[in-house]
Amino acid sequence: MTIPLAIPEPHTRTRVLVVEDDESYREAMSSGLRREGYEVEVAGDGRQGLQRFTEEPPDIVLLDVLLPGMHGTEVCRRMRLLAPVPIVMVSAIDTELDVVLGLELGAAGYVTKPFHLRELVARMQAILRRVSPIGPVPAPPAGLTAFPEPPSTVPPHRDVRFGVAEVDFTRREVSVGGERVHLSRREFDLLGALLSPARQVRTREELIDLLWPDRYLSDSRTLDTHIHRLRTKLEPDPTNPRYIVTVRGVGFRIDPDGTRLAPPSRSA
Repeated sequence: MTIPLAIPEPHTRTRVLVVEDDESYREAMSSGLRREGYEVEVAGDGRQGLQRFTEEPPDIVLLDVLLPGMHGTEVCRRMRLLAPVPIVMVSAIDTELDVVLGLELGAAGYVTKPFHLRELVARMQAILRRVSPIGPVPAPPAGLTAFPEPPSTVPPHRDVRFGVAEVDFTRREVSVGGERVHLSRREFDLLGALLSPARQVRTREELIDLLWPDRYLSDSRTLDTHIHRLRTKLEPDPTNPRYIVTVRGVGFRIDPDGTRLAPPSRSA
């Protein structure tokens, strides 16, 4: 049963919902954010956080991962079903898998404990600048149990080869040296974006907006993780990529012929 969302009254201060079971962190974050001019609501566990969220959606959520009763990732998933409010995961856990899982579920960013208040506020402000003001949000369809995937962003292509890799866009299949290689949906869509067309540089912001259009991503770590996975699966030497090339300070491109390494300099 979906709890109807209350439409918040107009307000001048940014409203933050802090969902944190550790009392010392909860008090430190709430008092620090109030000193910075934010309006703060607090919750000590996931279910209480969900209740406060549905009663009056805030402007942004700070959500701990390791919560009693309901894990933070599940809380994040349910909140994203209710309203497009940006969520920042806050946790002592900073493994790549946990970070990517939180971001894939719709989190806007990930902050690792311990942190400085200025770092947290800077991350929140960066995220809020990317988010348009929200209005009334319709209830999700009955029976919806997971945050929906965005539609595929890969346009029609002919088959493409680079190195020993072959991409069949009709069947959404990739093979390396004649052997099928499994790519996740987003890995394949990222590959398609980089090949639209090949050799064209795609900026980080462009790729994030294209592949995660409604996730409010401000942290590019998940993009780097997906690039790393593609290189691991498609490059002969992932530590020295020749085809999926980083353009420093800009983004990425694919060189179908392989980046030509500069010849060693000759000593006089």
